[in-house]
Amino acid sequence: MKLSVAGSRHPEVKWAERVDKVYITVQLPDSKNAKVDLTPDGIFTFSASAGAKDQLYESKLELFDKVNVEESKINIGVRSIFCVVQKAENGWWKKLLRGEGKPPHYVKVDWDKWVDEDDDNGLGDLDLGGMDFSKFGGMGMGDDGMGEDFDDSDDEEQEVSKPGEEEGSKDGELDGSSKEKHEASPST
Repeated sequence: MKLSVAGSRHPEVKWAERVDKVYITVQLPDSKNAKVDLTPDGIFTFSASAGAKDQLYESKLELFDKVNVEESKINIGVRSIFCVVQKAENGWWKKLLRGEGKPPHYVKVDWDKWVDEDDDNGLGDLDLGGMDFSKFGGMGMGDDGMGEDFDDSDDEEQEVSKPGEEEGSKDGELDGSSKEKHEASPST
């Protein structure tokens, strides 16, 4: 059910479904070189690097049933990669992944997007807030320049002081007395 290359990690994956689609969110802030692939057989693969040391994150999920790659969509954001995977045939899946047993520990239900089968009237599409989606079909993520918009984030413009910094201090210097108090306090 999963792919693990020596030295790689698995990102957290959240999912929810509707009768006609599955929502998959890969939680990986500040990912670089994100590559996502989806096959008609329902094989979903993801790889990207993230973190200060550009740690490699990879995942391979064998979805419960076949999907329509041409109608599926993806959005690569600063904090996550969001996919709307169109099912090949409408119907509720018993679970997200093929195979017996529990899903991997990093695959979780996305309760924010979840709708019970009885509550889905076919009109339960999410408000996707104007996300710019690209089609999966013919997509080689990372090779076609799709993931290069990360640097345009508004988050990067905000200055945030570190814990313990006083607002008026220059260059992040701490007041000597507070530093001494912090070092002298016992850890319990």
